[in-house]
Amino acid sequence: MITAPQMRAARALLGIDQKALAAASGISLPTVQRMEASDGQVRGNIDSLMKIIEALDRLGIELIAEGASSLSGGRGVRLKLADNRDDAPS
Repeated sequence: MITAPQMRAARALLGIDQKALAAASGISLPTVQRMEASDGQVRGNIDSLMKIIEALDRLGIELIAEGASSLSGGRGVRLKLADNRDDAPS
């Protein structure tokens, strides 16, 4: 579906805060905050998850599943698998 890091990264790419994402998706700010605080996959009811995904899509974000390729060819970022990346600087 969508991970908490993907949500945070999508907001960063768009330059919006949690409040703006909540408004764009029609869900409450505390719900967005809980979703982004999830460990790994975002937790929440399917209706709220779909509203977030649809809002991000309308705002120009393409969510790329692990191992999938991007079809639109736009710019973006992707996190490498843990065994294919150097340790992040501290």
